[in-house]
Amino acid sequence: MKTHESEEMYLETILLLLRQKPNVRSVDVVDELGYAKSSVSRAVNLLLKKGYILINEGGDITLTETGKKRAESTYEKHRIFTEMFVRMGAGRELAEENACRMEHVISDELFEIIKKNFES
Repeated sequence: MKTHESEEMYLETILLLLRQKPNVRSVDVVDELGYAKSSVSRAVNLLLKKGYILINEGGDITLTETGKKRAESTYEKHRIFTEMFVRMGAGRELAEENACRMEHVISDELFEIIKKNFES
C-alpha cells in the first residue's frame, strides 16, 4: 500500500468518526479499520508529524485545516464514485469497494472532469 493511500485512508476514517462522535482516539480508528494497534499508532504519529492531525493531552485526535481538506477531498471522491457505480448498476458493496481503491489514484484534474459530468 502506498503511503499516499494509507494516509488518505486514515484521514478519511478520522473525518468520518469525527462526524459521528465528538471525541476520536486512536482506539476508535483501530476499531473502525480493524488494524493492529501498533499500525494505527505508527500511522497516527506520522500524520501528526506531517501536520495533518493534532492530539490533545487526553489523546483526542482532531484534523488540522490541511488534514481536513485532504480528508474531505478523499471522501468526496469516494462518495461520487460510489454513487456513480451504483447508478450504473453495481451493488452498493461492489461500488464502495472499488470507489475506495479509485479515490486514491485518480488525479484531481480527471476527478473534476468526472464530477462535472456526473453532477450535470
